[in-house]
Amino acid sequence: MSDDLHIPIVEEEAQVFKRSVETERVSVRTTTDEEQVLIQDELRHEHVDVTRVPVGREVAEAPAIRTEGDVTIVPVLEERLIVEKRLFLVEELHLRRTVAIDPVEVPTTLRRTRVEIERTELDQQEEH
Repeated sequence: MSDDLHIPIVEEEAQVFKRSVETERVSVRTTTDEEQVLIQDELRHEHVDVTRVPVGREVAEAPAIRTEGDVTIVPVLEERLIVEKRLFLVEELHLRRTVAIDPVEVPTTLRRTRVEIERTELDQQEEH
């Protein structure tokens, strides 16, 4: 017989297990509400009046387009043959802008989405 003594060595292990459990269900419904509305705004119109102003004078060079107040002046030129060529300012176009604002109403449809959410506990669902 032997004098050896055997002592078992014990080790503990821990394990964690996970499982999914449904606790509730969620239902989502969307609805679209429509509302007829009347949009009001203004439309802007510009109108240009043209007035021809005779000038009839000789100029050394072509005048630039210029603005005086609310009038834009556009020179109209022609060359005339006399024994030599000279530049004459024949007329000017005076352009005056007027603005008209007209109110408008445009019928249109606006859409809005409404969301309804319903939650149901699972143990309540099983009782029904």
